[in-house]
Amino acid sequence: MRKIIFIIFLFTGMYLGKAQTHELGVFLGGSNYVGDIGATNYINPNKLAGGILYKWNKSSRYSWRASFIVSDIIGNDANADISSREQRGFRFRNTIRELSAGLEFNFLEFNLHNFERPITPYIYGGLSYFNFNEVFFDNGIAISNGNRNTFAIPMTLGIKGKVGERFVLGAEVGVRYTFTDNLDGSNPDADQPVFRFGNLNSDDWYVFSGITLTYTFGKKPCYSCY
Repeated sequence: MRKIIFIIFLFTGMYLGKAQTHELGVFLGGSNYVGDIGATNYINPNKLAGGILYKWNKSSRYSWRASFIVSDIIGNDANADISSREQRGFRFRNTIRELSAGLEFNFLEFNLHNFERPITPYIYGGLSYFNFNEVFFDNGIAISNGNRNTFAIPMTLGIKGKVGERFVLGAEVGVRYTFTDNLDGSNPDADQPVFRFGNLNSDDWYVFSGITLTYTFGKKPCYSCY
């Protein structure tokens, strides 16, 4: 994971001298998980999430984007609206450390050097690579079983606007479909089938909801060139 973070920042540094507009900033908000324990609300932030992000604006319509976000996720059957989960009474906590990269598309032209249209909705998609703790339940108690890395598909919808000449403020909700069914300990490794429970045919999700604030820098780009 550390090597990947280094590569992302190295890639970012290679373009700082180019004639493009760059953005560097922070993400701050909340997270929630959707799986086999607890509530099933898709947008229900209950733990703090924070991170950094970088954008390379290739045109007024799209930009390449990379981010690193860290957050805990929790699930508690006491908060479920399904009676079988309430009776089971499981709960867990995990930590997500996510690197994500992909393309951000603006629905409206968003020229950072032109204030005639200072706001636009946008979508973001790409690929996420994240680290989490493997757990399993033994007699209702969550037990750690080491760390694991896997992939997720981010699907983000947001709106952003210019604040002064140098800053961009945004609000977004980003859903991540993961390639694991064990963020919550419901589907541990093949050598532990006795500990499995829940819907084993559906992978887990996690969601980041919050605001972004980025600082823009670099030479004015030729948006009409793309």
